[in-house]
Amino acid sequence: MTRLALMGVVSGLRSQLGTGAVALTTTPGERARPASFFAGVWAKRVTAATAVGEMVGDKLPTTPSRLSPSGITFRMAFGALAASALASREPGHPPAVPAALGAAGALAGTLGGAYWRRTVAKSGRPDWPAALLEDATALLLAYAVVGHRHGR
Repeated sequence: MTRLALMGVVSGLRSQLGTGAVALTTTPGERARPASFFAGVWAKRVTAATAVGEMVGDKLPTTPSRLSPSGITFRMAFGALAASALASREPGHPPAVPAALGAAGALAGTLGGAYWRRTVAKSGRPDWPAALLEDATALLLAYAVVGHRHGR
């Protein structure tokens, strides 16, 4: 259950990274839904591209706040989807529980990431090193959650 909440945190830090991590580690031929949506080569390519695109876009000054109502909702939805897909690869999880844990984790990651960046900005330091450290944190956390499984 902790892994599911942590997958949500990943999506709160970088909304596309949770589904990207699940896609890259879901084996072809996976039958369980929603993990099966991420089993194909195109799903892996698209989710990886959107995760990389978000990491680049996050550094741009025109990027909207993650704390807007739509930003929070979007991250929570992707956290719920990533956690549900991760849980569906292993039997025994009622479908609502992973979604709730992923959404709650995403809210925590969203608020925590925003607090981190705001704290660095208030200290007068440039934002981009903090953004890169947030990227690294999200990537390492995603690997810790799904890194034991190798997709093809």
